Amino acid sequence: MAFLVEFIKHPRTIGAVAPSGKSLSLKMMEPIDFSSARVIVEYGPGPGSFTRELVARRQEGTTLILIDQNKHFCKQLEEKFGEEQDVHVIHGSAEDVNRYLNECGFDHADFIISGLPFTSLPKNVSNNILEATKHALGEMGQFSTFQYSLVKKAFFEEHFEITDILHEAKNLPPAYILVMRNKRN
Repeated sequence: MAFLVEFIKHPRTIGAVAPSGKSLSLKMMEPIDFSSARVIVEYGPGPGSFTRELVARRQEGTTLILIDQNKHFCKQLEEKFGEEQDVHVIHGSAEDVNRYLNECGFDHADFIISGLPFTSLPKNVSNNILEATKHALGEMGQFSTFQYSLVKKAFFEEHFEITDILHEAKNLPPAYILVMRNKRN
């Protein structure tokens, strides 16, 4: 119910009326190589559906940086995961991911996953986030985001090379996961 209230208050920044389901959370984990991940960033973790899986699967010493603009969700994340070692909950914008990485002692992320509603975000904000993400990934990082349709596929291709598209039919509504890397020259 709290998620629905936050959606009603902030419909442009919260893209669903309920948190992601278990099946989508599990599917979002598939592209991540947890054995090599030193730093994982999550954009828009909300109440922590994906975060719970990240915490359970990460290797000892892997840092998780959780970035959310919603104060209520940040408070929930602190309550759930604040005692976990190497988990940083940041109330802020994904546009500033590189500053947050630096503040945590890193120059890039190995994996970035996103629950942000790119279809409802203003185009300039989406562009800023994706440009910051390109820098944050460095040469080898991977970016995954889920969307409820492929309407923004061409927009993502302007910024990244899409290496895979996964589909999760069991989620309500069904979702696509776009797995991307920086374009190679």
